[in-house]
Parts: sequence; structure tokens; C-alpha cells
Amino acid sequence: MMSSHVGSEVLLETVGNAGVITLNRPKALNALNISMIRCMFPQLKKWEKDSETDIVIIKGAGGKAFCAGGDIRAVTEAGKSGDSLAKDFFREEYILNNAIGTFQKPYVALIDGITMGGGVGLSVHGHFRVATEKTLFAMPETAIGLFPDVGGGYFLPRLQGKLGLFLALTGFRLKGRDVQRAGVATHFVESQKLGALQKELVDLRSPSMSDVTKLLDSYQEQSTLDIEKPFVLQQHIEAINRLFQADSVEQIVENLKNDGSPFAQKQAETLAKMSPTSLKLTFRQLQAGATMSLQEVLVMEYRLSQACMRGHDFYEGVRAVLVDKDQSPKWKPSTLAGVSEQSVEESFASLEERDLRL
Repeated sequence: MMSSHVGSEVLLETVGNAGVITLNRPKALNALNISMIRCMFPQLKKWEKDSETDIVIIKGAGGKAFCAGGDIRAVTEAGKSGDSLAKDFFREEYILNNAIGTFQKPYVALIDGITMGGGVGLSVHGHFRVATEKTLFAMPETAIGLFPDVGGGYFLPRLQGKLGLFLALTGFRLKGRDVQRAGVATHFVESQKLGALQKELVDLRSPSMSDVTKLLDSYQEQSTLDIEKPFVLQQHIEAINRLFQADSVEQIVENLKNDGSPFAQKQAETLAKMSPTSLKLTFRQLQAGATMSLQEVLVMEYRLSQACMRGHDFYEGVRAVLVDKDQSPKWKPSTLAGVSEQSVEESFASLEERDLRL
């Protein structure tokens, strides 16, 4: 057993032939900070090359969360004071997301509990993502003046129909089995079975991807909880595909208002609370990301992250939602019409020598 020192924010262990990562900030819902990223990245690279390591498992401590997101409060503080963390956090986080997305061995994320933002980035690009009845998934960034980063521009447009765009713009939360039904998780296993599953994963000898798939499939077959419940968005899928099929955010809002159904009205109300700048950046991000590689998406998202650091809404969103918690951000511009095409274009522009290099 090789383990980090007790009290560290991320535990790295070798158990048999498996590398096991435990996100260990339970009081902060395992929110990801830069020191955790700096522990994980070199270890992942080492395990990838190490002939003794056959599989990597990542999980969260504390029973409530896998990882509730990035430590963005620290990032906005850094942005205000001109500290380099405002650049370094996004750069190093996206490099880690890419390492997970290109990892050559089976990578299994046990997303038991809250999995949002940065936590999605640590899981969704890996081969296997195991949801449980306690999983709560969301990409809620438009509510804080950001955009669904960590490769959201890659995985969201690849979900069925317009589901990814819907999740990205509204921040809609998926729970339990629905996380797998949406395609965010690959498997659903009851939370109480995770201990036994991890033991069996660790005991696999030189497993191929299909060996891991078979094992996860067998656990999923034994997990019948909520199996009879329909997908939460099942009755709305047709509406989502129709209403979110548009050339602009303004057109989506128009579609929702004209539709008149309670579901459409609710989504229109939700979008009205979001940062107009974030909505426009996110729409364009997913539109572009649909035809890009993960690497190209992360380069694009790094440019967007730095545009948000230069702007107003990210600071204001973090203030309203995470600091003062008054939940009433004052967005600038305050309307979609006020967000110029030029400001959107500029956010996607190359940073030249400061661009992310993968």
C-alpha cells in the first residue's frame, strides 16, 4: 500500500494492481482545488506507464459527494487580486481532464453523491462512470457567470438530441439512475454494492476494457432500485429537441415562450435568471464543440475561462451564489440583446502564446 499522508486532500493508494484515488475534502464536498490537481496529475501519468498498475479507480470520501465542483471561490479571489491562480487553475485542471480522457488503462469513476462541474471533469471523460441512487449531476455554471467547462463542450453535445444543450443552459439536475439514462454515467449500481464492486475491480488481473464492462454490467443487473421509474425527462424529450433546436439563445427563449406548456414556461423562467453572457458563450461553445476533439474543446474552453476572468459576471455570480448567498446577481449586460456578437467573438479568440498547450 502506498498512500499519501493522513489529512491530505487527496489520497493516492496502490491496492493490489489498482491505483485508487480518493478525493478527501468531505467538509467541502470534495471540491477540487489546485493542490489536489497537482497531486493527481503526476500520479495518473505514473500509473499509466507502470506495468504493475492495471486499472485506476477514483471516488470521493464522506458519503455525500464524489466532487461538488472546482474551488471557484479561490479562483475569483485570485482574479480580483491578479494572482496567477486565475490562469493556473483552469490550465492545470483542463490538462488533468485531458489526461483522464486519453488514459490508456481502464479508469473507473464511482460517482456516488454530488457530481457537478469540476467533479464531472474528473469522471465523464474516463471509460467508466458508475452512478448510484445518491448521484446528483449538474453543470450549473450559467448561474454563476461561467460556462460548462472541463470538457463540457465535448461531452454535452454528444448526448441524445438536444439534451446536452438543455442541461448546459438550464443547469438542470439529474439524479440517480437518470444520470445513466442520460448517458452521463455508463452504469448504475446501488450505493451499498460499491464496496464489493471495488474489491472485485481491484482483484481483476490485467483486465481488458471488456473485462471491466462485464463486471460492471453484472453489478448493474443486480441493481434493480428505481428500475421501473421512467427517465425524469422522458415525457419532455420531444419538447427539448424541438424547442432547443435553434440558431441562437434568443430563438430558444422565443420558442419556450411561444410553446405555452408548463415545462416550457419553467425553462424560460430558469434561463431568465442565468447570466446572459454565459448563455451566449455556452450556446456557441456546444455548437463548436460538437465537431471538435476533446483537445480542441479544452483549448477553446481555456480561452473562454480567461474571458470570464476578464469580465464581470463570473465574479458577480460567485458573490451572489457562494459568498453573500443572496441569490440575486446583477448581470452586466442584463439582457441577451445587450450581449454583442463582438464580445462573444472576442471570448473565443486565440490567446496566442498564452493558449493552452496539450
